[in-house]
Amino acid sequence: MKKKKLSMLLLTMTLSALSLTGCGSGAGQTASQPSSTAASAEPTSSEPSETEPPSPETVPAKTKSPDGGQTALNTMYLPDAAEDAGIYVEPIPDISDNFIRGMDVSSILVEEKSGVKYYSADGTEQDVFTTMAEAGVNYARIRVWNDPYDENGNGYGGGNNDLSTAIELGKRATDNGMKVCIDFHYSDFWADPSKQMCPKAWVDMSLDEKSDALYEYTKDSLTQLLNNGVDVCMVQVGNETNNGMAGETQIPNVAKLMSAGSKAIREVSESHGKEIKVALHYTNAEDYDKINSILYKLSSFQVDYDIFALSYYPYWHGSFENIKNVMKNIQDKYGKETLIAETAYCYTTEDTDGSGNSVSEGDLIDAYGATIQSQSTALRDVCATANEAGALGVFYWEGAWITVGDVNADNSSIWEEFGSGWASSYASEYDPEDAGKYYGGCSWDNQALFGADGKPLESLNTYKWLKYGTNAEPAIDMINMPTVTCNIGSDVKMPETVDVVYNNRSLNAPMPVEWYEEMVLNIDTSKPGTHVITGRILDENASSDTPTEVICTVNVERLNYVSNPSFEDTDTSMWTVTYEGDKNPTDFQQKEGDAHTGEYSFHFWSESDMDFSIEQEFTNLEPGTYELKAYFQGGDIDDSAEMELYAKVGDTASSDPFTAQGYANWQVPTVSSITVTDGTLTIGAHIKCGAKGWGTIDDFTLNKID
Repeated sequence: MKKKKLSMLLLTMTLSALSLTGCGSGAGQTASQPSSTAASAEPTSSEPSETEPPSPETVPAKTKSPDGGQTALNTMYLPDAAEDAGIYVEPIPDISDNFIRGMDVSSILVEEKSGVKYYSADGTEQDVFTTMAEAGVNYARIRVWNDPYDENGNGYGGGNNDLSTAIELGKRATDNGMKVCIDFHYSDFWADPSKQMCPKAWVDMSLDEKSDALYEYTKDSLTQLLNNGVDVCMVQVGNETNNGMAGETQIPNVAKLMSAGSKAIREVSESHGKEIKVALHYTNAEDYDKINSILYKLSSFQVDYDIFALSYYPYWHGSFENIKNVMKNIQDKYGKETLIAETAYCYTTEDTDGSGNSVSEGDLIDAYGATIQSQSTALRDVCATANEAGALGVFYWEGAWITVGDVNADNSSIWEEFGSGWASSYASEYDPEDAGKYYGGCSWDNQALFGADGKPLESLNTYKWLKYGTNAEPAIDMINMPTVTCNIGSDVKMPETVDVVYNNRSLNAPMPVEWYEEMVLNIDTSKPGTHVITGRILDENASSDTPTEVICTVNVERLNYVSNPSFEDTDTSMWTVTYEGDKNPTDFQQKEGDAHTGEYSFHFWSESDMDFSIEQEFTNLEPGTYELKAYFQGGDIDDSAEMELYAKVGDTASSDPFTAQGYANWQVPTVSSITVTDGTLTIGAHIKCGAKGWGTIDDFTLNKID
């Protein structure tokens, strides 16, 4: 028995030595961008910390990696020229072969236990890690929860990602030439901005005890991973830790825990003679200032780390330009490396497992549809942005988390038994407010890079094709379907063109469209209603005789011609406010309780007497008869006040007076039979009242009634 243990020790030492190659710093960057093995140089921000941390001036300088800042990643499956494909990938010529083309693989083991089978590109059943490696994936990310089980050993779900699961997944990734990033949540279940729950075993610990426990847990777990041959080259200390970690929410406490985790990683790295990057992970990258504030505080508390990693989902986290600026700031101002730790996009809005999706039709952004092509283009664009910013690379989140069981069946028993849903009912004791109420299946299946049948989508190959792109015949990816609003009693004006988005975005163009005449003639504009009209694109270059059909939604309604009628838009330049005296008693107030609808209204109050008007002018109205309305509430105004809603056509004015009837007792002054002949009209409200009178005006409407 001892001999067997000795043999295993020799084997794991050999594997550990072999895995040394290629764990240097700076993947995807040039040699002039060294890694940091200590806290960053002095930040320029003057923001104070929450307690009295050490001054950033005491932070040690960065040291350069002996490998010149490059990480050797698996390039076996990367092509050396553009390949023919069914989807188009625009090349990124300057992207490095060492750019991290990563995949979060945390759910794969429970998927397979639930009966899921994965296939190669040619439809042959094979190890999903092999399929991903063949598609260019060179790095695997694996989450780890401390104890994702109830007292009876029932798994919380979401992959049941304990250490033993991470070891098994990590070995398979390593066997397929991938580096491994371990994502310690320091929780027994999901950790994200909405919750950072303490592991059950640490609940009653003091901060010092918790810090020691986290250090020991990290050191022991990482040692076990390495001794089992897992090629760990990066470790996350926490997951999306914007609002805390391991039950701690105060910055000094979180910094102490992070430092304990980092210390453990550094020690294991040194004892194994293997460079392992320390990463911290945050989200909400759309808020540049908030991320900068976090960076400053980490520097102030001298937290030792190499990589500031970000979640970036295009439908949630702002523009590419902003995320690029955020990543540049991380590197230029704080001297840290950066990467996208999580991203994804959907290939369909259909639910494939009977459990709702996290992303649906309403989450789509204009640049991408819910197609395999758009999914690939979105991933390519995230990678291009990260590359341009000098980031290490990108991890796609849970690209193999697909439906289990029969697509049309109730699969809850499988989710419960194997943990392949996002949460099981057994998680209720630990997370009663979220998992306890909403446990169920996978909400990510429509964003996977595999279909519900386990076969890889062509978008899985995006990583492989980043450098040289693909050769693909031009094809329509999506069409931005138009919507037309028509005033009651008016003629419908159908759009002459529609915006067509191609697989190669450089071909995007408006295309002429022919609407089916009979459907247009059947639109009833005499009353409110919604009509869906079909047409066909007139494409002289179409390769098929079958026309590409499009739809247009026509809404027949009373049009409101007032611009920014409820003051919800920040641009209020279309409104003119005039007043008597030195001080303007009015403002565009954000206070939902004082607005008729929305959050904003036109508000007034003053300690002095008030005399003011608010107006909007029109110059291109259709001739006809119009009606004007507005909503008013107010109080502390006596009967001598002059208040009216008015409309002026040339020298002719019509008005409707109103009175203040108290809070939320909305009055609706109305001016009818406004005749417009030359397209010009001025509308407004005038109020003259005593000091300390108050009120709000909201929701102006101007309708053409004849």
